[in-house]
Amino acid sequence: MPANALAPRRHFWRRFRRHLLPTLAVLVLVPSFISFGQWQWRKAGAKESLQTLLDARNAEPPVSMPDSVVEPESMRFRRVVARGTYEPRYQILIDNRIHREQAGYHVVTPLRLEGSDRRVLVNRGWVPALADHAHQPAVATPTGLIEIQGTAVAPSTRYFTLGAETPHDDSAGWQTVWQNLDLARYAGAVAFPVQPVIIQLAPESSAGGFIRDWPRPDERIERHLGYAFQWWGFAAATVLIWLAILLRRQPGNPR
Repeated sequence: MPANALAPRRHFWRRFRRHLLPTLAVLVLVPSFISFGQWQWRKAGAKESLQTLLDARNAEPPVSMPDSVVEPESMRFRRVVARGTYEPRYQILIDNRIHREQAGYHVVTPLRLEGSDRRVLVNRGWVPALADHAHQPAVATPTGLIEIQGTAVAPSTRYFTLGAETPHDDSAGWQTVWQNLDLARYAGAVAFPVQPVIIQLAPESSAGGFIRDWPRPDERIERHLGYAFQWWGFAAATVLIWLAILLRRQPGNPR
């Protein structure tokens, strides 16, 4: 083969070797950007599936909360009715809950189910924090037999915790303020059985509720979709920039 016929090929490989580092960077960055986009897309899909389930179960008639242990997934988002008595002695306040840019607590009170030793935790809603965060707000709790309506939710098991949680200590008294609603931790801190679901008190219920502006499962789904397309855009832009650098004609190089 004539030497002049090999010149364009040699020129291409010289140019490729000059851009070896950008090429390696592209091989690392592009799959990473695509993976990040897929992760955000899956998060949006998971939220959409939960919202679909909530909408479907909201259309069903409410069920009575049994005194036998329930399966959390079978109860997720079901409208429930429960009768029993609140036990404020074992009430907890979930810290750092925000409502309209104001810090406060979610009030979570165990309800002893009528005719049973089993309790179910009831999230009664949001109350504002005091100016002095070292003090806790006074929380009124109805007494006697009461009927509540709400939605059963399966609590998260993944939390962001600022430091280690202090374990319950009987000698120090009941710890009221918690960073997260850790149901496993709660069940280990009390001497009675607890249902593995939590009831979010319905906004229309008069059973001792506070502000109950419960978020939708698909809240901020647009943000996840936007992030997904943003990551994929980064991948496409990286490839285009790499191609532009690779194919750019250097001064003095032959055509």
